[in-house]
Amino acid sequence: MELIDHLALGFSVMFTFNNLLYCLFGALLGTLVGILPGLGPAATIAMLLPTTYTLGPQASLIMLAGIYYGAQYGGSTTAIMVNLPGESSSVITCLDGHQMALQGRAGQALATAALGSFFAGCFATVVIAGFAPLLSTAALSFGPAEYFSLILLGLVAAVILASGDVLKAVAMITLGLLLGCVGADLNSNTQRFTFGLDELSDGLDFVAVAMGVFGISEILTNLQQPGGARSVDRGSVTRLWLSRREFKQISWPTLRGTLLGSLLGILPGGGALLGSFAAYSIEKKLARQPERFGKGAIEGVAAPESANNAGAQTSFIPLLTLGIPSNAVMALMVGALMVQGISPRPQLISEQPALFWGVIASMWVGNAMLIVLNLPLIGIWIRLLSAPYRLLYPAILLICCIGAYSLQNNPFAIWVTVVFGVLGYVMYLLDCEPTPLMLGFILGPLLEEYFRRSMLIARGNPLEVVHHPIALVFLAICLGLLLMILLPKFRRVRVEAFQEE
Repeated sequence: MELIDHLALGFSVMFTFNNLLYCLFGALLGTLVGILPGLGPAATIAMLLPTTYTLGPQASLIMLAGIYYGAQYGGSTTAIMVNLPGESSSVITCLDGHQMALQGRAGQALATAALGSFFAGCFATVVIAGFAPLLSTAALSFGPAEYFSLILLGLVAAVILASGDVLKAVAMITLGLLLGCVGADLNSNTQRFTFGLDELSDGLDFVAVAMGVFGISEILTNLQQPGGARSVDRGSVTRLWLSRREFKQISWPTLRGTLLGSLLGILPGGGALLGSFAAYSIEKKLARQPERFGKGAIEGVAAPESANNAGAQTSFIPLLTLGIPSNAVMALMVGALMVQGISPRPQLISEQPALFWGVIASMWVGNAMLIVLNLPLIGIWIRLLSAPYRLLYPAILLICCIGAYSLQNNPFAIWVTVVFGVLGYVMYLLDCEPTPLMLGFILGPLLEEYFRRSMLIARGNPLEVVHHPIALVFLAICLGLLLMILLPKFRRVRVEAFQEE
């Protein structure tokens, strides 16, 4: 009964003209950035963070959430039609989705992706509504030792679940932790890593760093790619619905992909990408005729598309309940909340019930908007692919610079954005993921704060952790994960999980 009351509150918040408008705008913009390669939700949200200053917290989070899960829908359209994944989580959809298009079954592939994403999104939202309040209530009993060990676990898990090399992931998290130390020390007010620059005394601005790493670096990365428009035979989209036999074929893959994606989305570093690859791999292993995969198997579209949308939405659980982002986009969401003066923590649900349940309700409404709008607009979305990138990158660059300057009306923020844009490009050249860096940057100050608090309470004795069984369990899991990395078999499985078969 209490859950029904909470959902009623959420829908009352959602069904206002302002929030409905921003939900629609976020869903459509998310679809657009998912379709256009080289943008992506992280870069888009980073560029839009300065604009959220003028919005309320509800409208801001509803819009940004719509961009994130809307991008999962959009990425599948280009993956199927032109074998060009708009989103990294849609890479695996290219394998069978584009083959279906070449066989004249593009309509069925698009319908499968849309229906699978819709079901997964609705199910994942139910998971958030039912599971998040329980987790938040349990987290209220956490002390500094428990929070320190939980954040440490999140960073270790992010290393293991990163798609690149483990050592590179460790290096990126370490660099993020060091960047988080820039500025005045909380206890002694000693300046750290400021190099005599007064502008760094308050630390690096998260929005400027994010716009550089995800916005400017995306421009530099895509400018070195060979351009050229791709043509699509729109006549290949004939039947935008499924037969009874096709519904039967996708039912179990959709369910398995949804469950797997919902689970992996909660894990730090997991989310949509890992879920889509893992779901595809499982379906191929369970299939009676695995040789069909890669040649137009409809299950090869249903499973990863369900998994990536479910993972995108359940990744909100650790953010809204513990204040810990599970991936780069959730780290940007932390920035959006802080811009509004809201600190993500377990008390968020009790202190901001309208915000939490309003976002939950917006996910149901947003998913309904996406499935109603996406299929009829396929022709328009495909036409946008012909837009040359040379027309897009000046606008992206201008938005990043204006957004950086508007943070404090200080040109120094533009220089920070540019420097981190170049750093992001160097990371791309070195095949280093930016996500661990951003997680380290946002979680580093929290890790330091909770470590210091726990040591003050324990009077400097680290063995006092034995009196905190929850913290001890988290630390044991950290140790176990680190030992797993040393196992050659685990390393092989980890590499295979991210390979395109």
